[in-house]
Amino acid sequence: MTPHETPRGHDPHQAAVDRANTALQTHTLTEGWRNSPSQTLGRVLADLLHWCDDTQRDFDAALARARRQHAAEAGGGPLQPREAVDGESP
Repeated sequence: MTPHETPRGHDPHQAAVDRANTALQTHTLTEGWRNSPSQTLGRVLADLLHWCDDTQRDFDAALARARRQHAAEAGGGPLQPREAVDGESP
């Protein structure tokens, strides 16, 4: 099973929350918690922005795709087709 698959009968929302918690916990092992979870989230997002700069990825486009995916998963609409941006794979 890949990290993005969920076991049968497992809530997809909870699986996404669990993956996010794991990613944040992994990040905090190297960086440590800031004063709050919000500061840690801000640090993770800033690190992702640096990664996007370094790898020439479009952070804003990726964030827009993530928002659409989140809305679809949360029942806010159909999941939009994945699209490549600037020649990158989604």
